[in-house]
Amino acid sequence: MAADSPLGDRLDDDDYPAYTMGRAAEMLGTTPAFLRAIGEARLITPLRSEGGHRRYSRYQLRIAARARELVDKGTPIEAACRIIILEDQLEEAQRINAEYRRAAGAAGGAGDTSEVSEASDASEGPDPASG
Repeated sequence: MAADSPLGDRLDDDDYPAYTMGRAAEMLGTTPAFLRAIGEARLITPLRSEGGHRRYSRYQLRIAARARELVDKGTPIEAACRIIILEDQLEEAQRINAEYRRAAGAAGGAGDTSEVSEASDASEGPDPASG
């Protein structure tokens, strides 16, 4: 089968909802109730099949696995979900800051970008009051 076929594209897509709740729970070594709980905490939102059944992507399973890791260490599920959301926000903010630094460096050539770096460093991470 060619990798450029529509099926091949879906199999390579981390966001394609390929896994049923039962299969996802089995892969994670957890229960469907755990997956429902992290859905209720808005950590992940599974897509629904035409019949209304939850379907999970590989990306969502990685997030769920991280939540399970924290819960297994004794973190309450709501706190684990909030930690993961904050980690994701921090990662995104750092990615954006790195893009700004690259753009400032390219615009200024070999000029001094310390002012941009300092401003970026001060703004890294999510605002705890906004959550």
